Amino acid sequence: MAGGLKITLRAGERIFINGGVLRVDRKVSLELMNDVIFLLEQHVMKPEDTTTPFKQLYFMIQMMLMDPSLHMKARTMARESVANLLGSISNRILKQGLIDTAELLDSDRPFDALKKVRSLLPVEAAEMNPQEQSKEVA
Repeated sequence: MAGGLKITLRAGERIFINGGVLRVDRKVSLELMNDVIFLLEQHVMKPEDTTTPFKQLYFMIQMMLMDPSLHMKARTMARESVANLLGSISNRILKQGLIDTAELLDSDRPFDALKKVRSLLPVEAAEMNPQEQSKEVA
């Protein structure tokens, strides 16, 4: 990281860094000076929100980042989920996204895989609720 990555957190907000959880009591700016794996609280999915296949996949990858002791087990589960989804999805954007996700998981790049799956969530939602999509267009 050239020059570091600056992150600003609001009072009470949490950040997950290399499996640890930090909560700040006031507005603070952090500068991450080296490569670390982190998740902002706003990107953390709760178990009760994993109501679709892609949200479940997101959660599995998230666990790789949040709990290093579960990294390999969560990676195996995520890889199996990708393989199962590839066999049951026909949408070409979702299929390509899964292929990209698999490559990122195989390269042990869970943060990038998480971002990829996050970008697919709206596509999955539109695919699952086509009538919602047509209401927005009208």
